[in-house]
Amino acid sequence: MQGLRWLGVALTVGALAFAGCGDDEAPSGSGAAGGEATTEATPAATAEKFAADTSLGAIQAKGEITIGVKFDVPPFGIKNPQSGEVEGFDIEMGKAVAAKLGVEPKFIEAISDNRIPFLEDGTADLILSTMTINEERVGQINFSDPYFIARGRVLVPGDSDITGVADLAGKNVCTALGSTYEANLKKQAPEAKLKLVDSYSECFELVQNGAVDAVSTDDVILTGMIIQDETLKLVGDQLTQEPYGAGIKKDDQEMTDFVNGVFTELKDNGTWLKVYDEWVGKYTGEPGEPPTIGVDEAVELVKNN
Repeated sequence: MQGLRWLGVALTVGALAFAGCGDDEAPSGSGAAGGEATTEATPAATAEKFAADTSLGAIQAKGEITIGVKFDVPPFGIKNPQSGEVEGFDIEMGKAVAAKLGVEPKFIEAISDNRIPFLEDGTADLILSTMTINEERVGQINFSDPYFIARGRVLVPGDSDITGVADLAGKNVCTALGSTYEANLKKQAPEAKLKLVDSYSECFELVQNGAVDAVSTDDVILTGMIIQDETLKLVGDQLTQEPYGAGIKKDDQEMTDFVNGVFTELKDNGTWLKVYDEWVGKYTGEPGEPPTIGVDEAVELVKNN
């Protein structure tokens, strides 16, 4: 049950450097730090075999699927500075996909701004990197159906007088380059001074040292920051709803259908809830409920934010 508690100590002594790492492979079959593994490998001999001229067949022939994840966004993707393993909710989803294919997962860092390019140039076979499904992105890549729905919030130091998005005018607000919040904040807080960075670990450091007044992104990402520094707090109402989907190369319907099948199985057999409780629920104290909407409904949900 150590979960993410080692992070506060690690970041204090300067372990933020790990946010710049890129392509270290996490050992297969590892689970949450200090907890039990939430997914089990499926023997390759029992995995469905795909034609060699398909993307899934090529992955099986290679024996490895490359999955782009966050390395600095607890509780969804975080590189443990003690073990060197990447851990979190998105990692468990990725392990389940790899297990169903009968291959090993290789996790590489995918920050907000390079997730789609990684799919387009073949750097990654799959993206599980807290990526919101929206209309613009649907025009560039395929998405799985939503596997999680986050909510946009604002995080500030505990002694801040900011109480919500209406107080961000003239304030320095950090978010990630290429994230949906770059556009959302320009719309909801047009007079805020945006600080756009590559990774949320940078936002975390900036709000801690007073270089910015607030951070805005998904509530579960901000919760990860509070786990590391309890002097921070969430303020105001939810700004948006953010349905996360797995990113897949454009028009690869076979891969899309396969990933949807894996996610549906995880939702139906109770594994999704176990992963949620291990990585999210025990920190937020909120019950988990797997999404039941599809990509088109997710796009409409984001449009209505």
